[in-house]
Amino acid sequence: MPDLSLAALNCTLTPSPGESSSQKLLDEVLAEFSAHASVTPHVVRLVDHDVKPGVEADMGAGDEWPEIRDRIRAADILVVATPTWLGHMSSVAQRMLERLDAELSETDDDGRPVMFGKVAAVVADLRQSLNDIGFGIPAQGSVYWNGGAMSGVDYKDLDKTPEPVATATATPARNTVHLAGLLGAQQYPANG
Repeated sequence: MPDLSLAALNCTLTPSPGESSSQKLLDEVLAEFSAHASVTPHVVRLVDHDVKPGVEADMGAGDEWPEIRDRIRAADILVVATPTWLGHMSSVAQRMLERLDAELSETDDDGRPVMFGKVAAVVADLRQSLNDIGFGIPAQGSVYWNGGAMSGVDYKDLDKTPEPVATATATPARNTVHLAGLLGAQQYPANG
């Protein structure tokens, strides 16, 4: 079983200690990771931190993003959870992507983007943005729950996890660990 580091970002709009459907689904996904790898996830609920708007790695006094960024850069795997509102990720998730934009200009000693070799799993729909930044995205590397159209039922209020969701949480965990193990053993080729 591989030993991998994992950073998890919850982009819920609900501050701690409030209940969050994104947190519930994230917890289920993280539990699946332990079946495939030795991981100790560090979960950050972004709404609890002062993450300044902007696209720089550090936006100055009071900005808590640099510490969160360090955790992301140190991890083999990034798991991001966000609710969907009107078919889109939360504004907190958008802020996270804006801040990760600074990573586009950061390269390693061989000229590769610093996020190359890292893998992201998504508990929502923001794969393309993370892939553009350099994260590898495994096959079926996401899970979500929207319930029935206009149902008004929140995931955190369900009595039990629906079987399709339980199956869907196992797949991204298994495939993300697999891809992270491959990239850990052999990084993407350097530019040039």
